[in-house]
Amino acid sequence: MDFKGIIEVTGEIVDLAGVAAIIIGAIVATGSAALALLRRSGQPVYEPYRQELGRSILLGLELLVAADIIRTVAVAPTFESLGVLALIVLIRTFLSYTLQLEVTGRLPWQAPRPNVITGDEV
Repeated sequence: MDFKGIIEVTGEIVDLAGVAAIIIGAIVATGSAALALLRRSGQPVYEPYRQELGRSILLGLELLVAADIIRTVAVAPTFESLGVLALIVLIRTFLSYTLQLEVTGRLPWQAPRPNVITGDEV
């Protein structure tokens, strides 16, 4: 197998890992939420479910961006392919930032807020 073939296969494996992270994360988050509902512990279910699901989507998006970079830069770095890559990375980065804001309540460059009650970082 030549270099281009190895890079293509590597990109596909990383793509698969990104999709798997999203799917497995969604299954685990849904299972956790279902168990919490069945236990009827009275604790909130929606926020932890949303946060777990958001984390798995963030991880999947990061892997998908990495796969795009691997394939585009290492295999065929033409101006057209770099432009497409830039657009894909821009869209996925925007999605990552908005998901990060949803999951943690702050942007990635902002310092964690201390919890008023416990003093722990949130």
